Amino acid sequence: MELCKVFKLELRTALKLPFSLHHWNFVMKTQPEPPPNPIVSPTETALRIQRIMEKLDQLVPPRPFTNVSSTTSATHSRATVLSPRDTYCRGDRLDVLLEMRDHLGRRKEYGGDFLRARMSSPALKAGASGKVTDFNNGTYLVSFTLFWEGQVSLSVLLIHPSEGVSALWRARNQGYDRVIFTGQFNRGTSQVNTDCALALNSSAELCEYLDTRDQEAFYCVKPPNVPCAALTHMHSKNKDVSYLSKQERSLFERSNVGVEMMAKFNAITVSKCHSEKTVPVKRQCKFGMASTIPSGHVWKDTWNPVSCSLAAIEMKECLRGKFIYLLGDSTIRQWMEYFKSSINTLKSVDLHESGKLQKQLAVDLNENINIQWQRHSYPLIGSLTYSVKEIEYIAQVIDRIGGEKNTIIVISLGQHFRPFPIDVFIRRALNIHDAVQRLLLRSPETVVIIKAENIREMNVDVERFSDFHGYIQYLALKDIFQDLNVGIIDAWDITIAYGTNNVHPPQSVVRNQINILLNFIC
Repeated sequence: MELCKVFKLELRTALKLPFSLHHWNFVMKTQPEPPPNPIVSPTETALRIQRIMEKLDQLVPPRPFTNVSSTTSATHSRATVLSPRDTYCRGDRLDVLLEMRDHLGRRKEYGGDFLRARMSSPALKAGASGKVTDFNNGTYLVSFTLFWEGQVSLSVLLIHPSEGVSALWRARNQGYDRVIFTGQFNRGTSQVNTDCALALNSSAELCEYLDTRDQEAFYCVKPPNVPCAALTHMHSKNKDVSYLSKQERSLFERSNVGVEMMAKFNAITVSKCHSEKTVPVKRQCKFGMASTIPSGHVWKDTWNPVSCSLAAIEMKECLRGKFIYLLGDSTIRQWMEYFKSSINTLKSVDLHESGKLQKQLAVDLNENINIQWQRHSYPLIGSLTYSVKEIEYIAQVIDRIGGEKNTIIVISLGQHFRPFPIDVFIRRALNIHDAVQRLLLRSPETVVIIKAENIREMNVDVERFSDFHGYIQYLALKDIFQDLNVGIIDAWDITIAYGTNNVHPPQSVVRNQINILLNFIC
């Protein structure tokens, strides 16, 4: 009874709180009204960046600490299943109340912990994310929708304590030099290498590679007697630099990342109850449908959205007569590779580039199918050397596309931006937004899809690549594109449901992401 009183009190408190790390509400507008003049001045862009930064700062307030013992401890925190039962019905909601405590067992009085909730049935190849509500007072409500029958395991991971989240946010926005780029300049028959970066603190003469309209810039130390235009190749490596204190870094040791909070809980039993109502027939997934948390679930290795249904669509038939642009990082290049392996009549065209990051084009002349993958511009992290002779920003690519109903553009970016201050990502996303807006003004039938980031490995270089950085970008991206008639493929929620924890998820996940695209366009 006391627990129920506490729970009701927390709910009343929650209604008064405007911001939570786990909730940044946005509304997808299906028929936006674009402004008559979509050209945005540099000053206006700076103000837009500032507004988004302020919004994000409210989500991640400073949480300084003097001792690790005062930070959130998964071991000492308490998880309680509310109104537990021996058997649950499919479609029920199961709630778990979390009461966070520090390493000395003291109740936490503020929220902001980075949590990941997931339910799964490995034998059924089933999984779904849980919805986390942060009451900003040390308690959380985790809600699971029981989508399928069988034995279901519940998981809540403390990815990072709130103090670690605050430290990562502060550190991220302090410097551009966690990754150092090396540019290769051609000088006759020889090459000269120099340091390059998004920002260079150097007294040496610099080459500035500036997009004057969108104010995107990249810099290299200018080699003596070599023109800046002679830059041909690039590679990068991590620099031995950290903006975290020694005490803060201890929060990100392997044993402290992704700690299970429900290890002592047994799997629950979910049945199809006699009183269960008939499941209504859902419409096929199309643009503009309401977003939910969770957005769907995996069952028998297949993605099933909450608000709509995905038809099994024959890929080659769907893509007949279409030109598909895949723009972004290697997670969208996986789509390119999947298309080529799935449609045996697609033939690769040699574009006379080399390396893993080379532009790719595949065509089926008989069916008039054209699929192209092109990487985004700097920052592009990779230890292997890649050509920058034809590197260009996604906004520039979109501005060259005429567009019409058979033109499909899929955009994915984020992973390469995680090691850099968030304003770099926000500026890039805003510039792409404005280019899409211009495209939809001249060709409103063009189909534009935003693929969100995948979750990735938890213990790989947390300061640079933590999923917390990706989650912040995921929230910002949805906020930025909410006023445009674009489709969103929620790869973030999908990869949590699959439990992949891999920046390049397996083929089954890629297949299901692509099936959403096919339902959007056919």
